[in-house]
Amino acid sequence: MDKISKPQRTREIIENYQFTLKKKFGQNFLINQNILDDIIKGANLAPEDIVIEIGPGIGSLTQYIAEQVDEVLAIEIDKTLIPILEDTLSEYDNIRILNEDILKVDLKGLLESDYKNRSVKIVANLPYYITTPIIMKIFEEHVPIDSITIMIQEEVADRMQAKPSTKEYGALSLAVQYYSYPKVIVKVPPSCFVPQPKVGSSVIRLELTDHYKNQTEDDRFLFQLIRGAFQQRRKTLVNTLAHQPNIHLTKEEIREALAKIDLSEKIRGEALSLQEFIELTKVLKKRG
Repeated sequence: MDKISKPQRTREIIENYQFTLKKKFGQNFLINQNILDDIIKGANLAPEDIVIEIGPGIGSLTQYIAEQVDEVLAIEIDKTLIPILEDTLSEYDNIRILNEDILKVDLKGLLESDYKNRSVKIVANLPYYITTPIIMKIFEEHVPIDSITIMIQEEVADRMQAKPSTKEYGALSLAVQYYSYPKVIVKVPPSCFVPQPKVGSSVIRLELTDHYKNQTEDDRFLFQLIRGAFQQRRKTLVNTLAHQPNIHLTKEEIREALAKIDLSEKIRGEALSLQEFIELTKVLKKRG
């Protein structure tokens, strides 16, 4: 089958269907076959896999995935793209298309009812404007998947894999690294898309893990501390956390907790590793 991702073919599809790209859905179609190959290789797909694709667009990436795995579940919010997808992907009998908003789909329930005990992976060229909500939904709802391989804004990918004491490091870095091992696979220039976005992109793979989850009994409190620590990142952790109304900690309690894990009372939140935030959570939970 002719590759949908060829620039000329992509433009033909858009023109033939008189499709109007919608900014509100962040629609940018990938037209570089080398990058599509990189995504497939980076996703480490196996023939028996089930792949969820979020925002398939006109099917450029969907086509590549379908040729590698048992089944693709493509979830597309734009109803005007559904007849296009049904046409462009008509030669494939292993693609299931859902016209749904991914943020409203019960992914965990869907996978447990339709694909229980199957290896499920997410592979997608995500709409940049809702990247973080989508990723956090998957993590926080404990959707039973093995990995996430996604095209996202380069700046966001850098934040996801950032290390302590760097300008990119923040609450998103810690959340992503708590639930997964992130690794950027390839950086992608704007010229690889139609229309061209204004920013660079990256393909990042998130390999899910329970490693850190098993170390703390209170995820909610951990992330309250993390979010609080970056509210005013130039202030010390003691001063920042003591002024968070939803945490209810005194400066003395924070100082004592930091001392117990051998950290200075003058340290800033941006200097703590994920493991140190976990240790701080444990100590603070035992106070009193």
